[in-house]
Amino acid sequence: MDSSVVISPSVHYFGTPVMLLSTLMPDGRTTNITPISSGWALGDTYVLGLGRGGQALRNLEEHPELVINLPSHDAAAAIERIAPTTGAAVVPDTKRPAYRHEPDKWSLGGFDPLPSECVAPARIAQCPVQIEARVIRTTPLDDAEVAGVVHARILRTHAHEPIVIPGTSHIDVERWSPLYYTFRHYFAQGATVGANFRVEA
Repeated sequence: MDSSVVISPSVHYFGTPVMLLSTLMPDGRTTNITPISSGWALGDTYVLGLGRGGQALRNLEEHPELVINLPSHDAAAAIERIAPTTGAAVVPDTKRPAYRHEPDKWSLGGFDPLPSECVAPARIAQCPVQIEARVIRTTPLDDAEVAGVVHARILRTHAHEPIVIPGTSHIDVERWSPLYYTFRHYFAQGATVGANFRVEA
């Protein structure tokens, strides 16, 4: 066995799915898109980590509805086009000079909006999975309040028909390759190497 060393990585993204959050801007009409990779699901609740300097958390505090859009691996270039942008008209000091204001991330990323059924923000047509949700709780991540932890209850899940196993509500893992984020690099899902004993047929 190889010996280990103590390291201090600048980020701890050991491998998480990329999500595109759709949130409603303060005008109550415009849907903003925010790429994130700090999120996970447990039962019918999603837990999301959002920075205080971003527009998404401010949007959710005013309009507590969202869509969690899950892109495929081939969306990396489109996501990277909107990654250095913010919906905030005034770019926070903490995000300068890396970020710039962009009022229309839809056109910049080449995304098309779809109306949601349970919430106001639009879904992203190009994402094979779109999860409509409502915020049930938001808490500070730490005393410095540089980030917030959002708990969102899933209301409705949409999936592109080709990735759904016919006659079921199961995603066909052989037909969909989600986009993953590891140490600020994008990855496609690799080959299946096994299955949990609780896997559903």
